[in-house]
Amino acid sequence: MILTLTLNPSLDRTIEIGALARGAVIRAAAARLDPGGKGVNVSRALLANAVASRAVVPFGGDEGRQLVRLLGQEGLDMVTVPVAGRTRSNVTLAEPDGTVTKVNEPGTALSPAELDTVADAVLAAAHEADWVVASGSLPPRVPDDVYARLCRRFAGAGIHVAVDTSGAALARALGAAPALVKPNLEELAAATGRALRCLGDVVEAAGELRAAGARTVLASLGADGAVLVEDGGIWYGEAAVAEPRSAVGAGDAMLAGFLAAGARGERALVEALAWGAAAVGLPGSRMPGPRDIRRDAVRVHAPDPARPLTSALDPARPLTSTTGPARPPPGR
Repeated sequence: MILTLTLNPSLDRTIEIGALARGAVIRAAAARLDPGGKGVNVSRALLANAVASRAVVPFGGDEGRQLVRLLGQEGLDMVTVPVAGRTRSNVTLAEPDGTVTKVNEPGTALSPAELDTVADAVLAAAHEADWVVASGSLPPRVPDDVYARLCRRFAGAGIHVAVDTSGAALARALGAAPALVKPNLEELAAATGRALRCLGDVVEAAGELRAAGARTVLASLGADGAVLVEDGGIWYGEAAVAEPRSAVGAGDAMLAGFLAAGARGERALVEALAWGAAAVGLPGSRMPGPRDIRRDAVRVHAPDPARPLTSALDPARPLTSTTGPARPPPGR
C-alpha cells in the first residue's frame, strides 16, 4: 500500500480558454473542478489504476469540506484531519496548444499542534504502507525540515519515503536519505544551482542530489521527458502525446506510475512516462485510468549527454507563472 501526505491540498479549478489576453474579458470554453494537491493526485492516479493507496489530507473551511466531498465521490481511501484555517483554491487557465497559466494560493497556516496531529495520522496509517509519499509545497509556518523528519521516522521501520517538493524543504529532505526524490526541471536547477541545458547537465545534477543523500532520482523534464538515476543505472525516456489538454498533475501521475511499477529500473520509468503522458491528454487534473495509458508510446534508452533541452533552465533566471506548451512528454 502507498500512503500519501499532502500538507497543502487544494481545490483546482481548470478553465479552458481560446487565448490568454491580459486585461481582457475572456469567455471560457469549458471548466472543471478537481480535488488537488500533489499527494492527493498521486493517490487519485493509483486509485484509477486499482493500486492500493491511502491519502492523509488536512482540510478546513467550506473549501476543505468540498475537497473531502469530491475525494469521497471518487472513492478515495483517506484519513482526514480538520484544521482551523481554510483549504486553498488554485486556478489554471489552459489554452488550446497546451500552454497553462496557474495561480496558486499559498494555503492555510498549520499550528504546531495541528502539524503534530497530521504527523500522528501519517504514523498511524504507515504501518500498512510500503511507501510514504511526502509531496507538495509547505503551508505557511510549517518548518522546512518536516519531510526530513518523516524520512527519519520511517527509515527505522523499513518504509520507503518518496519526496516531491522544492526549495528548502527539498534541500533538508536530502540529508535524511529519502529512497526517492522526483524534482522537475525547475526544482532540479534550483536545488543544484546549475544551468540545465542538455541531458548531460540533468544527469550530473541528479548525481549531486544522490551525493547529498537521495538514493534514487526521477527527474521529470516536461516536454523533454524524464531521466532516472539509481544504483542500477541511468535511463532517459520520452513519450508522445497526440492531443495535449493540461499538464496539471502530470508529474504526480508520473510518480504514481513509477511507484506502481516497483520504483526501480527501466520498466518503472516506462510506466511513469506512460501515466504522465496520459494525464497530459486529459482535461484539468483528471488522473488517467487503464484505458488512457499507452505504454507503446514510450521510448526508453541511454541518455545522450549532448542532447539539448527544449526548455533549458538557468537557476539565475527568474521563473514566470506561465509554463510552455504541454507537449510530449510530460512531467511538470
